Amino acid sequence: MKEILFLVEDDPEGGFIARALGASIFTEADTLPELRRMVQDAVHCHYDAGEMPKIIRLHIVQEEVLAA
Repeated sequence: MKEILFLVEDDPEGGFIARALGASIFTEADTLPELRRMVQDAVHCHYDAGEMPKIIRLHIVQEEVLAA
């Protein structure tokens, strides 16, 4: 596997949630730097050394609400 893609969204209760697309990997954290470390750790726990993706891609989606 060359790479794995995570969808990162704001958690309604605060912080961030990351879900892998195409794999059963989920993690959360309070800050983006912490989330990056948590995602790397989750990927290392999920895959054996020979199956480990070379690239972890984060697609960060943030919603903004503006007053009209």
